[in-house]
Amino acid sequence: MKARAYIGLGANLGADPSATLTQAARGLAALPETRVAALSGIWRSAPVDAGGPDFLNAVVALDTALAPLDLLDALQAIEQAHGRERPYRHAPRTLDLDLLLYDELVLDTPRLTLPHPRLGERAFVLCPLLEIDPGLARLAVGDAWRSQRIERLGPLPL
Repeated sequence: MKARAYIGLGANLGADPSATLTQAARGLAALPETRVAALSGIWRSAPVDAGGPDFLNAVVALDTALAPLDLLDALQAIEQAHGRERPYRHAPRTLDLDLLLYDELVLDTPRLTLPHPRLGERAFVLCPLLEIDPGLARLAVGDAWRSQRIERLGPLPL
């Protein structure tokens, strides 16, 4: 059985964060028993609760047979391949891959919370997510996210 999973991609370090997002999307497409169902464009946003340069963000919808924790392991392996370090919470990063949604699954474990916490409050998640699936507008919490600085730059190539 395949599930629809939504993956948030973000990067604000490295020589070419846009190329990093493209490489990450290709890594997602190469996962076993997984296919890319939709790609958002690339969006630029200011860091939230952090310093550093602007982030580039995107969302990829996957149809996958991987279980949620197996998918999380695969996402973390792709992050590691791109030099991801976790020196402190909200640190700037070469690549951040977040499992946002996995079908309608609600989960709260030490390793994984679904839906992703604060997903409905962050423009850098909601704008690309709603671009590929406007039916998920129900996840938006309030209107504060609408005032966060964000702009669509162009397509995310695969």
